[in-house]
Amino acid sequence: MSAAPLESNATNAAGYEDLCLYIDGQFLKGEGRKEQNVINPATGQVIARLPHASTDDLNRALAAAQKAFESWKHSSPMERSRIMRKVAELTRQRANEIGRNITLDMGKPLAEAIGEVTSCAEHADWTAEESRRIYGRVIPPRLPNVRQMVLREPVGVCAAFSPWNFPYNQAIRKICAAIGAGCTIIIKGPEDAPSAVVAIARMFHDAGLPPGVLNVVWGVPAEVSKHLIDSPIVRKISFTGSVPVGKQLAAMAAAQMKRSTMELGGHSPVIVCEDADVDRAADLLSGFKFRNAGQVCVSPTRFYIQEKVFDRFMARFIDRTKGMKVGDGLAADTKMGPLAHERRVPALESFVNDANDRGARIELGGKRMGGGGFFFEPTIVINPPDDSMLMTTEPFGPIAGCVPYKDLQDTIRRANSLPYGLSSYAFTTNTAHALAIQNGIEAGMVNINHFGQALAETPFGGVKDSGIGSEGGMETFDGYLVTKFVTQMG
Repeated sequence: MSAAPLESNATNAAGYEDLCLYIDGQFLKGEGRKEQNVINPATGQVIARLPHASTDDLNRALAAAQKAFESWKHSSPMERSRIMRKVAELTRQRANEIGRNITLDMGKPLAEAIGEVTSCAEHADWTAEESRRIYGRVIPPRLPNVRQMVLREPVGVCAAFSPWNFPYNQAIRKICAAIGAGCTIIIKGPEDAPSAVVAIARMFHDAGLPPGVLNVVWGVPAEVSKHLIDSPIVRKISFTGSVPVGKQLAAMAAAQMKRSTMELGGHSPVIVCEDADVDRAADLLSGFKFRNAGQVCVSPTRFYIQEKVFDRFMARFIDRTKGMKVGDGLAADTKMGPLAHERRVPALESFVNDANDRGARIELGGKRMGGGGFFFEPTIVINPPDDSMLMTTEPFGPIAGCVPYKDLQDTIRRANSLPYGLSSYAFTTNTAHALAIQNGIEAGMVNINHFGQALAETPFGGVKDSGIGSEGGMETFDGYLVTKFVTQMG
């Protein structure tokens, strides 16, 4: 994307967010800063220009966050709760507008975009409550004149990096966790889909958050992340994104003994047992697989179907997928929007070509869709080999690889054969099968007979290469607090 200076006649698309930085309580626009185009993936057209933070801007954000932390760490939990409750209220009020802008810059169908925003009001409400319950404890002493206490204190200034596929959800989780714990935060959201993060900043600003507690910056990702992580001011890193980038940032943080929370990629297995409600499983999975055009880190991608029900499942799954309308996310009947980036189209074509070369059958889709924009057909591949690209590398797009299986234990082994372990899915009415899957699957989240993850009150995170730590639930504050032991003799 271009980072040339903004031309005088350039304007945002009608109704689209007025993009800016947010540093020390101030919204900062272009004003001579480098800028980049923001593209509508449904049309390929430029809809806005996004200002990049200069080195001086980044240093100002660091200084503002450090100064604000000195007072915010002592703020009343009641005040933190009040602000986040107000943000939850504003989220619900502004959901339609924010959702429309997400559809414009990211591409997902409008109903999905509005639903993403609306559901995130619960994250603000949940954190508002849980931030009032960050407890320490008293340890019984060995001597009568000794008092022993454990305190939980905010870690300090946090740097967060959030992705483009759920631009509102992923950003507000990190922001609420940090602020609720008494930390301050600098967040770099996705330059490709920036409207949601700017909208979040406006809501916290309108809710009365003190200047410097939240700061929003934009720029070349590698440059911004290095500058923030290298700063001695930053004490905690939170990143959601790809495994290679996550490992790089985690290594940078570890070299300076800085805490990190990493929610990285997955390659989620699905197991459909012979005793499952097959029709219901096919219906649910057809919708969930192609949600957000498959651009979801927990998207089901490797389908293992018991051979006795394989044909029945596939017939239903294919039929449901054929009826899915693909188009501009603003169209009322659209069920799947475009890919967020043009570069993803040839990437998905490479998955299809590899599957073809290895003898798999492209049962449905497999091609780019014409008419402008970055559209790719919902694609179903039957019998891709276990060592194929589709079954070993996360496609992050609307492609499902489907294979029959005979033995459940062998299938659990196959599901665990990759270095990823974020989410997993299973459908069965047999309690023995359900227990074997719960105990056997190596994943941070196991969903059986429904999709029940990513709620405000439940932890979200992976194992193995899929990450470190959790966001959501009572675990959400773990990465933002340090433990202090106090012992006093009287």
